[in-house]
Amino acid sequence: MAVKFWINGIGSRRSRGPSPTKQLVEENGFTLNGQHDATVLLIHGHTGTPQEMRGIAQLLHRHGYAVVCPRLANHGEPIDILQRTTWQECYASVRTAFLRLDDGHTPRPIFVAGLSMGALLALVLAEEFPDRIAGVSCLSPTLFYDGWNMPWSRHLLPLAHMIPHIKYWFYFKEESPYGLKNAAVRARIHRYYTKATLQDLGWVQQYGYPYFPVSLLCELQRLVRHLTKRLPAIHTPVQLIQAQEDDMTSVKNAQFIYDRIHSPMKELILLHNSYHIITVDQERDLVAQKMGEFFDRINLHDHAATHTTHS
Repeated sequence: MAVKFWINGIGSRRSRGPSPTKQLVEENGFTLNGQHDATVLLIHGHTGTPQEMRGIAQLLHRHGYAVVCPRLANHGEPIDILQRTTWQECYASVRTAFLRLDDGHTPRPIFVAGLSMGALLALVLAEEFPDRIAGVSCLSPTLFYDGWNMPWSRHLLPLAHMIPHIKYWFYFKEESPYGLKNAAVRARIHRYYTKATLQDLGWVQQYGYPYFPVSLLCELQRLVRHLTKRLPAIHTPVQLIQAQEDDMTSVKNAQFIYDRIHSPMKELILLHNSYHIITVDQERDLVAQKMGEFFDRINLHDHAATHTTHS
């Protein structure tokens, strides 16, 4: 997210469903079957796509984990539908995917990992299901948009709460570096984003939305208020991974969560050659490695605890 503010009249019309004349993205996510019982539920970011999690998924899959990555509610729909999406609808997408994995009979461990807003949804899930989520990995968690590339206009966001419907008229236009330090990936995104219109869905499945509705920032704030009150109730093992040079959200975000959760097993890892989208950027392999090591450590700990109990 960067410095331009965009306004368009489509925000003033309440959409009741996708138009049959508009191009829609059909993909609803992906699943990779693993070599052992443990499963990782991956959650992509706001206005993002399951594709931004695919590289991490493949690396975890090689490590033996089954991986499931659903598409969040209305992601892939035209932007005038997406902008009406609540955080509760996004969470329902995650919750439904989790409940499909958790049949209540098989004691296989389920881990959850999310990027940006997806990290917050992962923590909400862990708070709701403390006995079924074995561990959480939060990747670039986003509580405050306070990174070095954030526009001054974000300080106008309270106006969107005060004036009815104005939040449906305004958008942030994504600009370089797009959360990426990797120049090659950034160049591919740049070619699409610089020419894309508000209704352009041509490459949304691959690269996410070029525009970020202000209404979704309002929803993020509501999610943050919901989660921050519940952080002390989280005792699930939690890993936080964030780039030191995150262009969208500073390390303060990860530290805020680390300081407030009551997890007996928690860790904070800082990266030094990435920006916000760490699942795609320069240190993607390192991120997957640290996630796998953390999940393995939990598995070993739980196995040892079970063995001690039965002895």
